[in-house]
Amino acid sequence: MKEDRLAGGTLFECLRHKGHRRKANPYRRASASNIPHRTSISERPAEADGKRFGDWEMDLIIGKNGYQAILVLVERSTGYVILHRLKHGKKAKELALEVGRLLFAYRAEGVLTITTDNGSEFSQHQLITKALKGVTVYFTDPYSSWQKGLVEYSNKLIRQYIPKGSDFDEISPHKLMEIQKKLNARPRKKLDYSSPKCEFFKHFA
Repeated sequence: MKEDRLAGGTLFECLRHKGHRRKANPYRRASASNIPHRTSISERPAEADGKRFGDWEMDLIIGKNGYQAILVLVERSTGYVILHRLKHGKKAKELALEVGRLLFAYRAEGVLTITTDNGSEFSQHQLITKALKGVTVYFTDPYSSWQKGLVEYSNKLIRQYIPKGSDFDEISPHKLMEIQKKLNARPRKKLDYSSPKCEFFKHFA
């Protein structure tokens, strides 16, 4: 085609992109490079397969302005969900401190691993490890959200109550807690139609 074009031909005009090739963006980099001391999911213990208790997934739901954020934590074996509105949006340090605070009560046996993606908002993961007495945060491969599929699924359930484009300033802490309660009270086929709340707290009875 290039030769045809150089020779003055018109065949190239029938092509969808008129013979032009899309140029790679030289500034696009895998976001994993933004995470210092990152531990890859490939190093996560085989036992963290979603069957044992204490393995978590972590993500954010973002508000309409791209700054507001709700932290989503899900325990993999029970599907138990924790939701928390982050006052400082996606700021990494504040996020890490909140994760440590929210999971602190369960740290002895209820938090063994945490898996998340490579967003820069998770770059202060070492603060989580420190707060939870050595719990490692594992990071999925770039552009592989399926490797934290449970929290992705949970986000879809949450979006039934908080549609995309919502203003989080209109969602009170009470309303967010009500959404969390509803999610954790839903019977799940995976749990033989028990609820995430029931199965989760069996481990702390």
